[in-house]
Amino acid sequence: MNRRLVLLATLCLLAFSPLAARAAAPFQKGSGYQVLQARQPVGHPGKVVVTEFFWYNCPHCNALEPEFDAWVRRQPAYVVVERVPVAFTEQFVPQQKLYYTLLALGKADALQGPIFQAIHQQHIVLNTPEQMATWLAAHGVPRQNFLSTFNSFGVAMQARRASQLTKDYGIDGVPTVAVQGTYEVSADLPQTPDDASILRAVDYLVAQVHEAQGGAR
Repeated sequence: MNRRLVLLATLCLLAFSPLAARAAAPFQKGSGYQVLQARQPVGHPGKVVVTEFFWYNCPHCNALEPEFDAWVRRQPAYVVVERVPVAFTEQFVPQQKLYYTLLALGKADALQGPIFQAIHQQHIVLNTPEQMATWLAAHGVPRQNFLSTFNSFGVAMQARRASQLTKDYGIDGVPTVAVQGTYEVSADLPQTPDDASILRAVDYLVAQVHEAQGGAR
């Protein structure tokens, strides 16, 4: 065989070796994302599920929110985004229930950004149901409608499920973004120190999962 052809074949083999593929990957396990010790079940068969763990009072979650919201809006139909409010202490639970109340009322998407802005830019305290009801009444959510939903069994169950998910995923800081119940990305990792790199890593993982599912759709 021609020496030039042998060299070309060798280069092709190297280019497609697992080692070369890992080297070419923009994000690496342990530095760009973490792999959960136990894979968590996700719904939506055939879709790629992205889960954001957040807390309304968290300044880092507030900083991520505009970029994450824009990211969500440009996702294809095969990506499903779920938000999970954390409760590291009992004091967090009312804000967990705030999110699920708004979700039940069909207002979560419209008011997610304004709530962060109210807390972090306008310095409005939204820690109790009464404080929340007063603020929401000025934003088109009837006070009694909010309070009755906030105190409902369904919302309480969703808040408890969120706390269980936080525990199951091993979340100890927010914001953290999980992909397909398998991978987690946060600013604690060396390759993802800022919001833009976090979302690029999530894009990378979504593409990997989607390709493994068979692409298309």
